[in-house]
Amino acid sequence: MPEKIDPWSSKLEVKNYDKLLKEFGIQDFENMLKRIREPMLTMKRGIVFGHRDFDRVASAMEKKKKFVMLTGLMPSGKFHLGHKMVADEIIYLQERGARTYICVADIEAYNTRNQSLDKLRKTAIEEYLVNYIALGLKPRNCDFYFQSSRSSDPEKANAYYKLIGMVSNRTTMNEMRAIYGELTPGKIMSIFTQVADILHPELPEFEGECPVVVPVGVDQDPHIRLTRDIATRMKGNKEFDFMPPCSFYHEFMPGLKGGKMSSSDPNSYIALTDSPKAAKEKVIKYAFSGGRDTVKEHRERGGNPDIDVSYQMLRFMFEPDDSRLKKIRDDYMSGALLTGELKQFLIEKLTAFLTSHQKKRESAKKQVDKFLKK
Repeated sequence: MPEKIDPWSSKLEVKNYDKLLKEFGIQDFENMLKRIREPMLTMKRGIVFGHRDFDRVASAMEKKKKFVMLTGLMPSGKFHLGHKMVADEIIYLQERGARTYICVADIEAYNTRNQSLDKLRKTAIEEYLVNYIALGLKPRNCDFYFQSSRSSDPEKANAYYKLIGMVSNRTTMNEMRAIYGELTPGKIMSIFTQVADILHPELPEFEGECPVVVPVGVDQDPHIRLTRDIATRMKGNKEFDFMPPCSFYHEFMPGLKGGKMSSSDPNSYIALTDSPKAAKEKVIKYAFSGGRDTVKEHRERGGNPDIDVSYQMLRFMFEPDDSRLKKIRDDYMSGALLTGELKQFLIEKLTAFLTSHQKKRESAKKQVDKFLKK
């Protein structure tokens, strides 16, 4: 049965990423690795598994040509390790020359999450922007903006809001229902705003025609597909001549309980503001284990690292040494390493990271105005 992807659902879990590549026409990312001088850890380990036209971005990086990285954030909850994975991708591309556009989807959040714009703005700054800065985001060539107030420059603001209205002429309700299923007026507005978010860096008021790459989880691919189709239909238009956007896709980092990490369940994630003690307690109590029911059985039969959340968190971001990670995996599978010992490895890494990061957050708060004044 084909996968049904809903970009507004928190329930999507993917068991077969190879199947997704085939069903949605996504290209395998492995073939891109030889084009990238210093690939991210997640790229090398296959966690970044697919792309659409990333070769354009690889070429821009090789030739030091202009390209844009655009991402959106939904400012409705705590910033957790799943968000950090995207932040690492943003910062990686910024360091390699990307003009960095970060969209606060406050209009979408207002329409779908029923929170005030003031509260959404506060969350975007205190949870997301401060953490981005602490993780390494720089103000140079960075455009951090809100959908509700795109720019203080009237020419740029007019171009952006005009585009939102114009893209609606390049699709039909039947096409949108086929992609998204049931639609509400709020969702329809959000879709057209997101299409404009992805395309507008190519407007002459912003960067002009250049590759735009959007790093996302595969749950957001419906937005990418529709935007690419609309960009193709606009090709040749004197006013809106867009290059279809590029994208790359990462696996979902599992939540502590083994399913998808969800902002609505604080016991499914580690927030970057959790104390090391709180993070330790969450790992001990909630981190889903791939071990056996008893120590004796585990010693005899070994554990399954592919479903063990502690191992997967080490694989995604907390154990950069491939040989060390392989030993942990082999020892766990052989039964030489117990679940409690594996959790302890993760706790040590988490403690070191959170202790350091939370100090950087305090310094980052002093830099917020450098991003907002733009």
